[in-house]
Amino acid sequence: MIAEIGYGQLKFLDDGDFVKAVFLRNYWFRIPKGELLKIGRFRLTGKGLAFSGVAQGSAERKLNFLVEKCFGSLTNSFTGKKTVYIHRNSGIPLTGNTAFGIVYRNTNVIEVKPVTGCNLDCVYCSIDEGAGSGKKNDFLIEKDYILDEIKKLADFIGGEWHCHIGTHGEPLIYPELEGLIEGISGIKNVKSISMDTNATILTEKKAEELINAGLTRFNISLDSLGEELAARMAGCAYSAERVKKLICAIGKKHDVLIAPVWVKGWNDAEIERIVKFALAHCPKSRIKLGIQNFLEYARGRRPAKQMPWKEFYGKLRELERKYSTKLVLSADDFGIRKAKALPKPFKKGQVVRAVVMCEGMYKGEKVCVSGGRSINVFGCGKKAGSFVNVKILRDKHNCFAGKAS
Repeated sequence: MIAEIGYGQLKFLDDGDFVKAVFLRNYWFRIPKGELLKIGRFRLTGKGLAFSGVAQGSAERKLNFLVEKCFGSLTNSFTGKKTVYIHRNSGIPLTGNTAFGIVYRNTNVIEVKPVTGCNLDCVYCSIDEGAGSGKKNDFLIEKDYILDEIKKLADFIGGEWHCHIGTHGEPLIYPELEGLIEGISGIKNVKSISMDTNATILTEKKAEELINAGLTRFNISLDSLGEELAARMAGCAYSAERVKKLICAIGKKHDVLIAPVWVKGWNDAEIERIVKFALAHCPKSRIKLGIQNFLEYARGRRPAKQMPWKEFYGKLRELERKYSTKLVLSADDFGIRKAKALPKPFKKGQVVRAVVMCEGMYKGEKVCVSGGRSINVFGCGKKAGSFVNVKILRDKHNCFAGKAS
């Protein structure tokens, strides 16, 4: 009697005293072999596990229980951090948290955040991503769940809308990115789909696949043309030359926005070099510039002081005059317009009753739910499933943060 069990999204590998379960290519968890042997003698098959001397139904029930238990230790292969998988049956809404899901700022742009985590460790990172991050947990969103919620919001907006994939980290680590983009491109009235990326794990082949799926523009961060400085700013090994070649190759046929972050005292001289690099390819390409000012955030890294906005725009105007090109961009340049506001279930200062769903990104934080919104709650020591009173400290753009009270 042989019971064979397989899971469509899991691949099982031998890992010493464990069986390693790989989920959606970039995530994994381990199952102790001792626990599997309690079910019965087993072997790995190409599609799953086969147990000897155990009835099919009994083996399935026991293995399903074990997989569900061990799935709680799901780990991001890029960051090594524990990962919370949010799916349509998780009970966690995709609106309300700035780090994952959907952010709607009352314009015709829907920001999509299907994953957290990054393969770089940039010295100026405003969201504290990468190997040096103080975060404890990452998040991964089920593709079909996020597509369902995008459709609902697109219907709410009405008319043409834009989608921007701008994650807390690098979107290319999302294992279902191509399918997500393809799904978004099939939603009614979508005008454009853009994506932020550091391009270090992007290839020309992958770029073509994403374009064919419906992506209309790559926003590629490139902070220095010099190898040494680029690597120092990335906080790890980084090939500026490779990213430059990729920009040129993609820009021959598709839209690319080079988006350096200007960190005063770090890459001041590099910004003009990047402008000249972009302009050298503009006549035969679709490469444009979107220079960003380094901003200081509460949890972001601070390698320098933020450049005052007056100074920042003054320097961009000087470069505009010198090179006869537009560098100061506005919402109009991207077709962004105001749209109707999404109703808020509660406001800043209000105390609401919420249920604890899972760990948050940082120690002492929890993701809680109330009024159909996710709330990032500080100072909450309660376990998942518990109720907690939360004083709302932030309600901007339907993104909520609060403190357990």
